[in-house]
Amino acid sequence: MRLSRRELIAAILGTPALLAGCAAEARLPAEGELLGQSAEIGHRLRDGFRPQPTGDQWRDVQVAIVGGGASGLAAGWNLMKAGCDDFVILELEPVHGGTSRSGRSDLTRYPWGAHYIPVPLAENTRLIELLTEMRVVESVAEDGSPVVGEQFLCRDPEERLFYQGEWIEGLFPDKDASQEDLAQVNAFRKEIDRWAAWRDPSGRRAFTIPTSQSSEDPLVTDLDQISMAEWLRAHGWTSSRLHWLVDYSCRDDYGLTAEQTSAWAGLLYFVARLKAPGADHQPLITWPEGNGRIMDHLATRVGDRLQTGMAVTQISPTPDDAESTDRVNVVCFNTNTQHVGGFRARHVIFAAPQFLAPRLIEGFTERTGRRTNEFEYGSWLVANLHLSNRPRERSFPLSWDNVFHDSRSLGYVVATHQTGHDHGPTVLTWYYPYCDADARGVRELLLKATWSELADVVLADMERPHPEIRKLITRLDVFRWGHAMIRPKPGFITSHQCRIARRPDGRIHFANTDLSGIALFEEAFDHGCRASAEILQKING
Repeated sequence: MRLSRRELIAAILGTPALLAGCAAEARLPAEGELLGQSAEIGHRLRDGFRPQPTGDQWRDVQVAIVGGGASGLAAGWNLMKAGCDDFVILELEPVHGGTSRSGRSDLTRYPWGAHYIPVPLAENTRLIELLTEMRVVESVAEDGSPVVGEQFLCRDPEERLFYQGEWIEGLFPDKDASQEDLAQVNAFRKEIDRWAAWRDPSGRRAFTIPTSQSSEDPLVTDLDQISMAEWLRAHGWTSSRLHWLVDYSCRDDYGLTAEQTSAWAGLLYFVARLKAPGADHQPLITWPEGNGRIMDHLATRVGDRLQTGMAVTQISPTPDDAESTDRVNVVCFNTNTQHVGGFRARHVIFAAPQFLAPRLIEGFTERTGRRTNEFEYGSWLVANLHLSNRPRERSFPLSWDNVFHDSRSLGYVVATHQTGHDHGPTVLTWYYPYCDADARGVRELLLKATWSELADVVLADMERPHPEIRKLITRLDVFRWGHAMIRPKPGFITSHQCRIARRPDGRIHFANTDLSGIALFEEAFDHGCRASAEILQKING
């Protein structure tokens, strides 16, 4: 069943956008493309497609890495650092980077997903090492804190909020806020400061990034059993403005509402970005193409060991009683040439999402007893709007991050903001997380929608703060992310299945952000480095 224009706008954006969008002319740009993750090969695998290489199509390799997103590239980078260059990275998509990939126009580069990282705290030494290699970190202070080049920190103005028909600075809707609203916000910030100061008996912070360094004290981990909204109510905080700010933060980082998000994950968002109680949140590092800059650096480091357009169709651990017990067979299908190939690897890093493990790894469920159905992934819609000129500004000026208060979308970021070009043509990257409870049903509806339908939804949302947007747009590309982010619902992060998913399966090691239960670049990078370190330990005896 197809939805009408009114139904589709209302279903995705809600009533306010419906009223605005359906009052406007449905004028679409002349150019645009509907993009998405490669689904055809997945359907073929589901239907039993299992090609087998012939004798001369096999190649021996020390390490085969399945997946060329942040985790897979991080694993390759870490192997290279240790002097191990006998590896291959097999990526299904035609480009590397996963949800941190980027695009390019004649004007600028722009993100298709993750678009910033906070300046890491001193404890995140491996990420600091990478950023130093990229010449983003210029030096390290005596306490281990990185000093980041000014050109990589988000320029001012950083963020604004469209609230009650005008733009205001920052993300808290303080316009006409009551004394009670302000008192509750201050109480919330004091509680965040308290958690930032908290340390367990081992000296570990309650919440930090990467999360592998966070405390496992039950006082902290028990917070995973309730939602962030429940946690707010338990403190007696009922301010709709505070709830909106927290809800926006959960949607922004996790693709879930505050009612759906684990309180542990919700608190991580606020606490892990504080160097100390009372400090401002860590500054943001960003580029026009977002985290695509990091992906490109990692891809350059691994060189031609990265092979795109390579669909892994089967991973076969060698039985213990076989003649050769030191190999894992990895079969792949080149989607460009339609040729089949295979790698006999001494070790494998499975840097793809967990839901693919039982589909690709022979005997995975029977051998490990793991249930990947508990890993739930949310869908996202991302659009890049190419404009001939900037929209007219009212009140607070165009910022890097531009958020709509009365919308289910997250608003947009400006790709040209970091370049210092504040006038003329630009590219705006618009984000929408599908927070619906029925993740699978929403995914199916998303994949059925056409470019014109989704482009109209994007513009219906954008024209509320920018009524002239349809006259300025020259091109609109839409990307559908069907399995974009792991969902940190209450109970999942500390669940048995999430914890054991990090354990190796013989010679197969696992690395993906979903192993943390939260979809952050820092988590993907940490898991890639961890999995490769496990293999290096085996190689080096």
